[in-house]
Amino acid sequence: MDILLKLLRNDASLKPAQIAAMLNLTEAEVVAKVRALEADGTILGYRTVLNEEKVGGDTVRAVIEVKLMPERGGGFDRLAERIAKYDEVKSCYLMSGGYDLLVVLEGNNLRALASFVAEKLSTIQGVISTSTHFMLKTYKEQGVIMGRAATEERLAVSP
Repeated sequence: MDILLKLLRNDASLKPAQIAAMLNLTEAEVVAKVRALEADGTILGYRTVLNEEKVGGDTVRAVIEVKLMPERGGGFDRLAERIAKYDEVKSCYLMSGGYDLLVVLEGNNLRALASFVAEKLSTIQGVISTSTHFMLKTYKEQGVIMGRAATEERLAVSP
């Protein structure tokens, strides 16, 4: 992976001048490279990682294991793309193992997510089964540890 992309993946808030200094480029070169990466679809967006406990967010999140019947000529792609279009779906991944898709949902409450699964997701032709797991607490999100600053824990050493 390109060093510029690694820098942006780790901290998308870096300013072009900061990146330019790190990569020994001009600021204009960095801006041009980032614009080119956005234009060709390599960079699709930028996100901020929030500590929901501090924001006071009441968002409910769940992960759903989905088993599918692959479509002839389309495999899992068309079903996955259809599922991914729902606003409640924040992420959708093709998986190996005991299920086919891992779907990450967000909603205002448990009832909203349960309704989505019962009325939308499970009624799609080709969906064989679902298994829903509600997220109770986030300890780490996209590489960022939530809550208090990490303290170094050392084991006691005895002579």
